[in-house]
Amino acid sequence: MTALPIDDDGRFAGYASVFGQLDDGGDRVMPGAFAASLQRRGRENIRLLFQHDPAEPVGVWEAIAEDGFGLWVAGRLVPGVPRADALRRLIERRAVDGLSIGFRTVKATREAGARKLWAVDLWEISIVTFPMLDGARIAAASEAGAEARLQRSLTAALDVFRP
Repeated sequence: MTALPIDDDGRFAGYASVFGQLDDGGDRVMPGAFAASLQRRGRENIRLLFQHDPAEPVGVWEAIAEDGFGLWVAGRLVPGVPRADALRRLIERRAVDGLSIGFRTVKATREAGARKLWAVDLWEISIVTFPMLDGARIAAASEAGAEARLQRSLTAALDVFRP
């Protein structure tokens, strides 16, 4: 049996953004795009929402960090919040697993019809039903662990040198 993507305390992890991948809105987030915003805001000022709705806070972010693959996050749903309790059950059963970022563009360029995001002001990260970026997902514990994150980072770094 595979590991559940959420633990008994409502903790989960995954990638809220993946560098270099084109999303359904025509954006590619570039490595380093979140650095200034994370330094200025800190994780405690990035909200954990449901479906980007400011009236639906559902938890807190315990860790937010860029690695070679993307924006890795670890969060915890707040028990007793009805939507958070429902999300915990839905994530546990793999009925909902999408993540999505809410941001303001700071610096971007256009290339071949796509917008490359070089710097963004990150406001919130939401649990969503349908993420704009397919790779932005809550991961099972075995996929979100340090070893798996290191492997993804190394693969992403090697991809830079591939033609």
